[in-house]
Amino acid sequence: MSFGIEAASYYVPSLYLEIKDLAEKRGIEPAKLEKGLGLHKMGLADVHEDAATFAAEALLKLITDYTVNPKEIARIYLGTESAVDAAKPTASYAIQMVEGVLEQEFGKRCFRNCDVLDMTFACVGGVDALHNALDFVRVNPDKKAVVIASDYAKYELASSGEYTQGGGAVALLISSKPDLLEIENHWGVATESVFDFFKPRRLYNKEDLTGAPDTYPETIEVFSDEPVFDGQYSNQCYQDRIREAYQHYKEGTGKHKPYENWKYIIFHLPYAFHGKRVFTEIYSLENGLSYETPEEQKAVAKSENYLKLITDQIEKTQRASSEIGNMYTASIFMAFLSGLQTSFNENEELSGNEIGFLGYGSGSKSKVFAGKVSANWKNVVDKWNVFENLNNRLPVSFETYEKLHRKQLNQSVNPDYKGFGLVSVESNNPVLNGARYYGFQK
Repeated sequence: MSFGIEAASYYVPSLYLEIKDLAEKRGIEPAKLEKGLGLHKMGLADVHEDAATFAAEALLKLITDYTVNPKEIARIYLGTESAVDAAKPTASYAIQMVEGVLEQEFGKRCFRNCDVLDMTFACVGGVDALHNALDFVRVNPDKKAVVIASDYAKYELASSGEYTQGGGAVALLISSKPDLLEIENHWGVATESVFDFFKPRRLYNKEDLTGAPDTYPETIEVFSDEPVFDGQYSNQCYQDRIREAYQHYKEGTGKHKPYENWKYIIFHLPYAFHGKRVFTEIYSLENGLSYETPEEQKAVAKSENYLKLITDQIEKTQRASSEIGNMYTASIFMAFLSGLQTSFNENEELSGNEIGFLGYGSGSKSKVFAGKVSANWKNVVDKWNVFENLNNRLPVSFETYEKLHRKQLNQSVNPDYKGFGLVSVESNNPVLNGARYYGFQK
């Protein structure tokens, strides 16, 4: 019996900012971001959107596009580092929204007997959710599970991470009927606790916070979506972990140069060109090439064989990232969708081809695994229209982008928005203070 991904869906917010507009305002040469990092557009959450609405959109689309009975879903695992609550899982908000839409067809609380939870380990949390969901269906082959990766990447204005921002969600149906991708039960793992990127609670003095109530303590802990990070160090941690996890995967499978058998090499993409940049070390080790000096590293990256590898195994997987930006936990899965959508559009047959995944999450951990494309993959991909949907988004001005970032807008930017949205946050009732209420706009 085989296990893996039966179906997949996604949600990308309807707003975007042209990277060239951001570059010009920040005094950056646009070519540095467009040609150097592969960035073209930055996906933006509208006023009413967050990781919970992203997740709900992707989950509802998965259920409706593939005629899934929600009562057959035994578990929903959500990978996110953009949680809307420090105790109540973001997944619980998402299922409540979707239950409201499905109530007429399936009755009240159609996820009543579904186990839901969040998993957090920076950008690898979605892969962790997939790993656990696969373990569940292998033990319970008659049951189905859903994995959702939902996030938005937000950095301080004018910071070195600002131009990599993005957001969205991908939902995967996991079962013993893997019509899209059959995933082998071999995992390479590498972990080391580091501070390359993290979101700590920060301390502020009450006197420094305008309008702080007298009831507040003198020192206040504040959580912020914007991370503390060291870009260069994080790149090195990424490279170190995927090398270690790849080696662990090789040891566990006994495969020689496994990447050579992968039709696509799927990476977590903080920016579109990141995967092809960090894979040079593994490529050098696998092929006995010297990689000690910057000159040698550059020579490998520009070699004819490595450039061919990029063209054949990586380039198609990074196209969606160029149009969206960093989706954190969802980035690796959107890279997967990007590769398959491109092959589908080009009438390329992928059945039986193996695809390799190199996930990474700051803090830090990497997981490496692989899967084989199923014979029915085109029936699944036929529902996506990834690039067509990306071309139908609404551009915003730089001024609107900054107001969205600072949370200075009260009305939705997209006047034609339809879907889930945050309606209100309770502020009057002390026993419900902070409760988030969502609705669905038809």
